[in-house]
Amino acid sequence: MSAVLQALATPRRREILRLVWTRELAHAAIHRAFPDVTKGAISQHLKVLADAGLVASRWEGNFRYFRARKDDLGPLRVWLEEMWSSALDRLAVAAELEAARRGPRSDGKRKKRATRRVQRKGKDRGR
Repeated sequence: MSAVLQALATPRRREILRLVWTRELAHAAIHRAFPDVTKGAISQHLKVLADAGLVASRWEGNFRYFRARKDDLGPLRVWLEEMWSSALDRLAVAAELEAARRGPRSDGKRKKRATRRVQRKGKDRGR
């Protein structure tokens, strides 16, 4: 159960699971839903979800398809479905994804830029 909770700890993985909750999607389709994330990062997220037993995959030719393993989730299934049905939760996930995209917040202190005066060629600086 701890692997499941760890897999669901990040908003991006929860959003990936939501995408494949009602339909099977190819890796490329999942990647298109996250234009700011590399295909490799999506693959890593999908591996964590698969290792936790949250998604199943199958190959068809050169394409790999993913779907949620809803029937194997027990009471967690109800909690996830209720969470996703909430408009407030969708807003929270969008905010979490945006925060994750931007990276960690600074401590509010800005570094001062070192300014450099550039002398123009051929001009004396009025000494």
